[in-house]
Amino acid sequence: MIRLILVVLAVVLYLIFSIPVLSYLKNLEKKDPKAAAKKSLDLVRWILGIVRDLAGITYEVRGLEHIPSDRAVLYVGNHRSYFDIVMGYTTVPAPTGFIAKKEMIGIPLLSQWMVQMNCLFLDRKDIKQGLKTILQGIDYVKDGVSMCIFPEGTRNTGEDLLLPFKAGSLKIAEKTGCPIVPMAITGSADILENHFPRVKSTHVVLQYGEPILMEDLSKDDRKHLASIVQKKVETMLADNQSVLSQS
Repeated sequence: MIRLILVVLAVVLYLIFSIPVLSYLKNLEKKDPKAAAKKSLDLVRWILGIVRDLAGITYEVRGLEHIPSDRAVLYVGNHRSYFDIVMGYTTVPAPTGFIAKKEMIGIPLLSQWMVQMNCLFLDRKDIKQGLKTILQGIDYVKDGVSMCIFPEGTRNTGEDLLLPFKAGSLKIAEKTGCPIVPMAITGSADILENHFPRVKSTHVVLQYGEPILMEDLSKDDRKHLASIVQKKVETMLADNQSVLSQS
């Protein structure tokens, strides 16, 4: 329980004391959006790095060289833990917005930081609102901000390696032509979810796969894009498991 208390305390104190920082970043954004985005990412990396260390997480990141440096991308990965976001934000090389469930927008201060980081809130039960969210994600990518989505639709708490990927989640890549970077996270559920409320020191492997380029796909492949990406992530998860078994 001590680790959980420390993690929660660190997040709460950061959110409270960063209120004036949010105001500063919003003002900076009007003058220099790129500078505001970089400062925001640096600050979020800093606090989530502290959270990661307080939780006792050790980790290995593989495949960073696969992430294109000259354009925004769509990260597509599996989702087993709230700590997946921690691992993602502390390793992505450029400003990135995560697509989260709509309930997150009701959390004071945290939701404001998420908006600052270009996160979007998806209502998966409302098709019309969900479409608006995806369209906003398309605009972000066109403006050079990468997006990250977990196309299983919810955290996977079952025995299946992956839940079926929802095809609509990949519209951002289809409509912008941005590369899809498969992302596989192994071990994150052992941090908290598998024994809630205890936070356990855990080794996590995060792998970024080779980008899937829309221009290289045939018309038939594009029709089965969700299945293609899911198979890539499944293969990477198997690789991650091999790394964990050898460590």
